[in-house]
Amino acid sequence: MIARREILIGGVVALAGLPVRAQPLMTRPVRVVTPFPAGSGPDAALRVVGEALARKWGQPVVVDNRPGGNGFIAIAAFKNAPPDHHTLLLIDSNQATTHPHTFARLPYDVEKDLQPVGMILRTPFFVAVAPDSPLRGVEDIVAAAKARPNAVTYGSWFMGSPGHIGALQLQVLRGISMTHVPYRDFGQLYAAVATKEVDWALGSIASAGALERAGKLRFIALAASRRDSLYPNVPATAELPKLREFDVSAWAGLFAARSTPTPVAEQLAADLRDALDRPEVAERYRTFGYEAPRLAPDAYSQLIRKETAAWGQVIRSANLKLD
Repeated sequence: MIARREILIGGVVALAGLPVRAQPLMTRPVRVVTPFPAGSGPDAALRVVGEALARKWGQPVVVDNRPGGNGFIAIAAFKNAPPDHHTLLLIDSNQATTHPHTFARLPYDVEKDLQPVGMILRTPFFVAVAPDSPLRGVEDIVAAAKARPNAVTYGSWFMGSPGHIGALQLQVLRGISMTHVPYRDFGQLYAAVATKEVDWALGSIASAGALERAGKLRFIALAASRRDSLYPNVPATAELPKLREFDVSAWAGLFAARSTPTPVAEQLAADLRDALDRPEVAERYRTFGYEAPRLAPDAYSQLIRKETAAWGQVIRSANLKLD
């Protein structure tokens, strides 16, 4: 396990030329607690955004990595901090939308404990197979699973991951049964796909794109409403009538304490959107393969409720429990 780390972003910020606020939003260093380990994709995105926010706020942004425990360790640290918007939380769609259904004893309540600020990234998922796999499209997966229930295998990077629950969505939508094979990390997973140890897996550009470009994986579909500009020849599942609802993505977003006043949450969200609009941030995001939705707190809250309800239906249909 990667040890807890606290890393300073924007530790030296030139104050000259910064816009003057009658009442500064941030009056001391800002801490962002996250379950993502240092060096992970969301951690890298947070550091890029954190640099832009540090310059805007005139205060350093400290990334407090607390991996492990399904995100519970980081969320507990956030809940124990003073609820004054100088401690923020970065979590992903798993912790916000699927954990409420997969864990019977969740040590936090998204609605009661967390005030959504905004997403820092969203990434859609491709359906990846081995280069010489006979599977040419998602309908081939469905046909094979119908012909031989549970014979088709799919991998994911851990039980309850977006790759796992996304594949469950396909099974529920099409009335098929496949066998799940969980791995410890992305490296093991996509090596297994490349060698046909498992038949297929979901993967993002950040996690599987390098292997696809190296010819070790092949993307046969994007589980999304539209094609990706970097892969214009890979069809989106929305193009196929029976697969329109097979839509899988993951996101990571910032949260403040639920007691945060609405004007403060809205200013945090506006500052985040400004940071995401900066050219240097957009350039780094292109290399990550991440999208950067600009959502106001109300819109973000509505999206979380909608996704929580939708994934809840999938999880209940699949009878998935992680505790």
